[in-house]
Amino acid sequence: MASNTAVRTVYRLSGVSPTPDAMLDALDHELLDRLGADLHFPDAMGVPAVYITCGMESTEAPWCEPMARTTGITVAESVRRTAALLLLAIDGTVYAIGCDQGYRLIPDALKDKRFGLSFAIRQMDPSMIRGAVSRSLGQARTDISLVPGGAPVPMLGIRDHSRIVRSLGGYLDDLPLTRSRYKRGKAVSAQGGCGLKIALGIEPEALVSDLRTIAKICREDIPHQELEFVDHIVPVSDPADLDALDRDLDDRLGRTADGRISASVPADHHVAYAEATVYMTRINSADARRSDDFDLDYVLTRARLALPGRRIEVLREGTVTLARDRRAGAVDTLAVTPALNWLEADVALGSRRFFLLEGEWYEAGAGYVAECRAAVAALFPPSPSVFLPAWFKGESENAYNNRVADELPGWLCLDTKNVGNPLQRRDQVEICDLLMPDGTLVLVKRADGSGPLSHLFSQARVAVELLQESAQVRAEFTAKVARLSGGTRVLPEDFTPRRIILAMQLKNRENLTPRSLFGFSQITTAQTAKALAARGVTVEVVGVPEGDTDTIQLPLCPMGIGAGALG
Repeated sequence: MASNTAVRTVYRLSGVSPTPDAMLDALDHELLDRLGADLHFPDAMGVPAVYITCGMESTEAPWCEPMARTTGITVAESVRRTAALLLLAIDGTVYAIGCDQGYRLIPDALKDKRFGLSFAIRQMDPSMIRGAVSRSLGQARTDISLVPGGAPVPMLGIRDHSRIVRSLGGYLDDLPLTRSRYKRGKAVSAQGGCGLKIALGIEPEALVSDLRTIAKICREDIPHQELEFVDHIVPVSDPADLDALDRDLDDRLGRTADGRISASVPADHHVAYAEATVYMTRINSADARRSDDFDLDYVLTRARLALPGRRIEVLREGTVTLARDRRAGAVDTLAVTPALNWLEADVALGSRRFFLLEGEWYEAGAGYVAECRAAVAALFPPSPSVFLPAWFKGESENAYNNRVADELPGWLCLDTKNVGNPLQRRDQVEICDLLMPDGTLVLVKRADGSGPLSHLFSQARVAVELLQESAQVRAEFTAKVARLSGGTRVLPEDFTPRRIILAMQLKNRENLTPRSLFGFSQITTAQTAKALAARGVTVEVVGVPEGDTDTIQLPLCPMGIGAGALG
């Protein structure tokens, strides 16, 4: 049976009027003429639309001649690639869908850079993210995370106030698209970045309906709480700041290179970058320079030759073309991008720091406070997974932990039950205060300032790292658990924790909340959670209630008996 959907990549175009003439005028007519493109105006769509098709031919595959010289065998094989582009206007918004090489017909400047990502953070299941592409401000680095089976957002290590997420791939929540209707019970996946790669209806009315649904989600739905951080870092929009930043960069481009402008691969083209063998750079010239890699020195030289006040514009108008073969014709082209998008630079306006990334300015630290608060708030679930007994005034930490283990079935007290430090055998390391039946590590601390809590956070990170990295620590820890529990608790020999609970009581303060946590500790809590999440360990913070009575006398537990045995 024929499929009712096809996986397409759809782009939302900015600044294009929703008429066939305007859509056609927005394209590169010279490129269309060179490719011999055919124009069509499909009435079946029921909305204003332009359909462009063309063939991209090479009489001989580019590998034939060099391989003939290598092998002494002459083979002539031809290459043919095609391109199709559908432009359609729905409710006043223009969308573009390319087939094969059709994406190359869409001018990069027209693409809404956050369209696909905007849909992803609203509709993608945060616990089933399959991949992410992110950029770190000031590091000229692209990070790619791939988890084919899907993983929770924290495991991808992308939640950071200085990291810009460019793309997310994963499984979608249930939504009324054509694919969902015909594939009930099966997960639907998508990839959202500049464009949105997703299964769309093939029939005209189904395609239009799907695009309307996607537009409604982007317009009306709010981002998932676990994914809203993606929107925290946005380009600078203040005209005065933008003018000052552009003036500073234009002046710097006019001087000899000093290393403060570096090369950076555009996030949407990392695949093309991996495949390319030739780069053709054309900046304020009729001829293109060919090189084996991106030539930063050439780009900066060409910019320096431009008139003051025009240098940034010259780089925006200039292009870098990535191709598979040095003799590159249309058939071998992988991507064409503005030259400015390959540069990363930093500029200071007073005490504020800004970074140029893919042609847009971002302020360093602009989202820092909001991101820290959001990261800490996420560690306090509305309904805690555990409710700990009250901690009485004057009761020591060790006495409290032993009492908790006595009162809660299956819990084991490991306070002061240390293991050897593999870095220094005379030193000891405490892995946790309490061990839950499911293997969760519980670390307990009463604090009247940020100092004791900093020790708690360091202990959490050290415990996880040692259990994950040291076979010796794992063996000693699992053996100690078995011995202290009298053999009732047997952990796997390769045990590593998947979850940590940080149990805190703040002296002379109100109940523990994200806001009542000491300011310094809010920062270190967020940092600890991110570091552990990158290792696949989730963190939860719970408050320990304060008891109203003074110290109580607790009976000693018999040696080695019960879940709370002292050992």
